[in-house]
Amino acid sequence: MTALDPFYLIVGHVGRLELLVPHGVRLVQLRIKDQPEQEIRRQVARARDFCAVHKAQLVVNDYWEIALDLRCNFVHLGQEDMDGADFAALRRAGIRFGLSTHDDAELDRALGCDPAYVALGPVYPTLLKQMKWGPQGLDRVRDWKTRAGTTPLVGIGGLTPARLPDLFAAGADCAAVVTDIQQADDPEARCREWITATRAHLR
Repeated sequence: MTALDPFYLIVGHVGRLELLVPHGVRLVQLRIKDQPEQEIRRQVARARDFCAVHKAQLVVNDYWEIALDLRCNFVHLGQEDMDGADFAALRRAGIRFGLSTHDDAELDRALGCDPAYVALGPVYPTLLKQMKWGPQGLDRVRDWKTRAGTTPLVGIGGLTPARLPDLFAAGADCAAVVTDIQQADDPEARCREWITATRAHLR
């Protein structure tokens, strides 16, 4: 199983990706919402090329067919997205995929697909969006890691650099970050802070 960088940036627009990736980001998800297909394709293609130049791994959220068409090599799928995804086509194209999970049944389903990682969230309370799941907590992270085994585990939701030691101690391999950087007064400086904190974990 290929290891993930411990810092997983999630952005909603290719412009934000281009602002932050040069500061040392190695793993970034482009999560585009409510845009026409032409605009999605434009952003994904631009992000693909930009990440290639900066040696960062791009993960395309949801749009696995566009990722296939544009020869991207990593996608992220939620549980609803899994219903219509052609996993055989993704595997034939050499596209890795990460899968969201929130409860036992979803984890079992995800692990049965042999994903590149499983994501658990929200670990802590999050302001990003209304969730039907409450905070999962660190005990759930420990349980998920035991059950996931060698499959990398991504924690997401309410994370801050101060919470990283506990998250990693509980077994998470990677911290996915949206709001903490999105709402920062200086997103670039906050991004660098995250990178420093996660690299410290590797040491």
